[in-house]
Amino acid sequence: MRKNTLSLSTYTAAFTDQGQGAPLIFLHGFLGSSDCWHRIIPELQIAYRCLALDLLGFGGSSKPRLRYNIWHQVEFLQQFIQTLDLQNFHLVGHSYGGWTAAAYSLASTGLGWTSQGWSSFTPISTSIPPPTSLNLIAPAGIRDDSFAGRYTYMKPLLWETPLVDWGLKLIAPMARVVNQQSAFQKVFQARQELLRQPVAKSFLVDRWRPEDAIDTVDQYLQQLQIPTQVIAGQQDTTIPLWHCQTYAEKIATSTINVIPNAAHDLIQTHSFEIVRIINRFLEQFQNRVAG
Repeated sequence: MRKNTLSLSTYTAAFTDQGQGAPLIFLHGFLGSSDCWHRIIPELQIAYRCLALDLLGFGGSSKPRLRYNIWHQVEFLQQFIQTLDLQNFHLVGHSYGGWTAAAYSLASTGLGWTSQGWSSFTPISTSIPPPTSLNLIAPAGIRDDSFAGRYTYMKPLLWETPLVDWGLKLIAPMARVVNQQSAFQKVFQARQELLRQPVAKSFLVDRWRPEDAIDTVDQYLQQLQIPTQVIAGQQDTTIPLWHCQTYAEKIATSTINVIPNAAHDLIQTHSFEIVRIINRFLEQFQNRVAG
């Protein structure tokens, strides 16, 4: 898919734009880009205008060196929507993108951000139009004190020294011998992405301690009155099922669909089911327009 670029007030946004109809804005996961939606969008662009955005710090969008929090993505998304003058749009987010979609929706209620965390006022000078609906696929953004323990092994991948890369080269032949090529490849790719994408490094470094997770959204989800669909993978170990259930339980206007045998890469492995679920959910809004 050919990418467009758009100059915002501060940064440049890279995105794809396909199809016609009500706008669906797709927000990718951590260490991803708009390319992650290549199995989903071709099936939805028949009836919708599908815009897949590279979030700030990822893909072809600007990569400023910041201490990233979710509010940077909210502002970036708000500027993108405002610059394109999108109306009656729907947000579709996977993982980190789902967190961004939820945080943006909270900001549209008037909730804002300070250096201490969420607050009751919005520092953005212009109003934030709410989405018509939310599709949250294995959404991140729920405080989980076990996060630091699960990702401690990644700390060496953040070191800015060639010793890490030399070490990986030495390990590669051993991984083949013990039939661990797949696991090694995931570690190697993570190292490359962490070097290339500053938001990834900043995000991880600032969240090793549970008390540093000040931009999670679970405490505020009750404020959302937007029709929401949560899609979860039964076998997801990156975003455990209880995270998705927390979204569904706290947003009164939500439903949840759990896909059996699906892991965190469900937008790749279960794209047909996800398209079917999203289409069925969005039909209600088409019917309103038709009526």
